Amino acid sequence: MSSQPVAAGDSDAIESFWRSLRFFSMYRLLIALLFMVAALVFGDTVSLGTQDPMLFDRVAAVYVLLSIAFLAVLLRRPRRFSLQLSVQVALDITALTLMMFASGGQKSGIAILLLVVVAGAALVGQGRMTLFYAALASVAMLLEESWRALTRDADPADFVRTGIISIAFFATAIIARLLAQRVVANETLARERGRELDDQLRISERIIRDMEDGVLVVDADGRVRLLNPRADVLLAVATTSGAELATLSRELAERYRVWSAQPVEMVEVLRQESGRLLRVRYLPSAESGGNALIYLEDMERVQSQAQQLKLAALGRLTANMAHEIRNPLAAISHAAELLAEEDVDPLRQRLARIIHDNTRRLNRLVTEVLELGRRDRAQPETLRWQVFLSGFMEELALHDETAGRRVRVGVLDVELRFDRGHLYRILWNLMGNALRHASSADGAVRLEAMPATTPNRVELHVVDDGPGVDEAQRNQVFEPFFTTHGAGTGLGLYIARELCEASGARLELLDEGAGAHFRITAEGLVCR
Repeated sequence: MSSQPVAAGDSDAIESFWRSLRFFSMYRLLIALLFMVAALVFGDTVSLGTQDPMLFDRVAAVYVLLSIAFLAVLLRRPRRFSLQLSVQVALDITALTLMMFASGGQKSGIAILLLVVVAGAALVGQGRMTLFYAALASVAMLLEESWRALTRDADPADFVRTGIISIAFFATAIIARLLAQRVVANETLARERGRELDDQLRISERIIRDMEDGVLVVDADGRVRLLNPRADVLLAVATTSGAELATLSRELAERYRVWSAQPVEMVEVLRQESGRLLRVRYLPSAESGGNALIYLEDMERVQSQAQQLKLAALGRLTANMAHEIRNPLAAISHAAELLAEEDVDPLRQRLARIIHDNTRRLNRLVTEVLELGRRDRAQPETLRWQVFLSGFMEELALHDETAGRRVRVGVLDVELRFDRGHLYRILWNLMGNALRHASSADGAVRLEAMPATTPNRVELHVVDDGPGVDEAQRNQVFEPFFTTHGAGTGLGLYIARELCEASGARLELLDEGAGAHFRITAEGLVCR
């Protein structure tokens, strides 16, 4: 039974205090019942109550009833620890002293039980009020001996024995107090270590559960004792601890059996039946015949990470090269313009135009390459679609005078989270492609916003009535440097998708209708 919270101002007894007090109360009830049974059953055959049987019987009966009452109160309302302990100890000393008086004094041997009470109270209370209990027992012994000397014949040597017993009370109290302090210190230390261990276990379990690598603990018989969720994914199984390793992977079980013959740390690459390539690391136990650790690492993920690092390094190198190329490219373009202005030879003017056109194309390619590094600088903000669209369409009409009639804009207004510059760049690319491939009819290109099927998401659609994208090229349109336009760089759609991902959005090519249909799904809400 767990204790209830201790009220403010009460002793801050912990559960172990109450548990000790319950055992102490049970011991008291047992002693009280023993005295009562001895008095009722054995009568004069034992040296209990020889001097005043009636007093002994009454005190024993009251002792039993009060012991039961104290135990019931303790079990039902564990409050005010120090008060309950002090009252119970006072009852013990009073009852035992009265029964000792009724049994002829110290010679009855009941005084030894007072030593047990003092020692038990000191240990249960863990050192608090120990000397008070010893003093209380000593005073009770002296009063009992004094009353005996006044009312009955008493040997003066009894006072000496009473003094020795009182000294024993204090010695017992002091020793019990020292032991209790040591017990409290050890218990507190054990409790702190237990909490630290629980925290470490929870942290370790969380780390193992969220690891990118699979972890298995396998015993000497090839039975899996523990495994984390990632191991289930890598082995493509759903199992629990206690299963045979062979049920998870026959190849891994066979390799483990071979490795177990010489259990030393080893790393190997293993291909599963599913085709997944795993890097397996075996770690033996520190004890002979103990459990072994098996780490599983997905080589595809490792290769993908290596590829990402290569691409990142290549991107930085490309950006630096693009900056270096731009300066001489501008000089070449400027020189070609000067040659075209000064030289009247038609052939040389044509050559100068070729140089100028190609430098412009190279400059556009350099600009596209530099866009690749801008996705990491995304600053999403809440944009009102119709407000943003009005400014965008005005600028688009300046570059293509047919855009005003060929582009049909939806009327639904939404708010979306997007980087303003990135969204402008994405739409400029998509609308440029749509206008280039669409017919010259009015409303040939449709640009509209609508709510998405998932909550808190909106969609932007760019649809044209052109020939669309060939089925064989659908998987390549977002690849870098893939283009079907002679003057294109092949980076437009790739950059558009990268910029969408930088703002937490997604760009897709839908297989709907005859023309091209691109959809942007972003975080946002429909305006009401």
